[in-house]
Amino acid sequence: MTRREYQLQAFDRLLTVMDELRSQCPWDQKQTMETLRPLTIEETYELADAILDQNTEEIKGELGDLLLHIVFYSKIGSETNDFDIADVLNAVCEKLIKRHPHIYGDVKVKNEEDVKQNWEKNKLKEGKKSVLEGVPNSLPALVKASRIQDKVAGVGFDWEMPEQVLEKVEEELQEFKTEIDQNNTDAMESEFGDVLFSLINYARFLKINPENALERTNKKFIKRFQYLENQAQLKQLTLSSMTLAEMDVLWEEAKSQQSNE
Repeated sequence: MTRREYQLQAFDRLLTVMDELRSQCPWDQKQTMETLRPLTIEETYELADAILDQNTEEIKGELGDLLLHIVFYSKIGSETNDFDIADVLNAVCEKLIKRHPHIYGDVKVKNEEDVKQNWEKNKLKEGKKSVLEGVPNSLPALVKASRIQDKVAGVGFDWEMPEQVLEKVEEELQEFKTEIDQNNTDAMESEFGDVLFSLINYARFLKINPENALERTNKKFIKRFQYLENQAQLKQLTLSSMTLAEMDVLWEEAKSQQSNE
């Protein structure tokens, strides 16, 4: 058996298991696309965590969970004669072929940026009125800002040099400070949003994923704070009874420990 045959056999096995669960399991029988939706979002975040942790065993497991959801939605679609898994697979294949004319056509590209620009242009040819139509409304704001910037850059709406973006960050920060001085709460929130948006844009120019960067900091902070909690407990102290100076000593210990790991 070739590797491809083994892969197809495994996929066929999943389809068979899904058919059996849908026909025999009371929980699976009750599920709809609406009830699966929050579970799919949760599974996606679990995959994202596994990727950040670089845990390949967990990544494998979470990919399986997501694949199950795709098969589940397709099974439900087949029951209403709207679509089945073959329609889903063929549709994505057709989309990929159309949007990669440098592979399946005679279009020439020089680099990754050319590919991204062709991708967005081809989406507009498919009937989309805006390159931003493909950005889901329910995306978290930080991820949404990153996707918005990626997409408009794909049609040439972009800065030319990273230095220009850094200047924009500094400009937005100064405007934010001005509103702070004037104690204008609504304007402060607006300008703070502009600061974040420009920082996310600058991260893109530096090839930094802002979501990954912020999550790394979250994890780093959690680890240091939990060290502080544990050390306080060992000293039979509570954080609320400690001074900031005392807590700062433990915080610096946590930082030193992390730098040595």
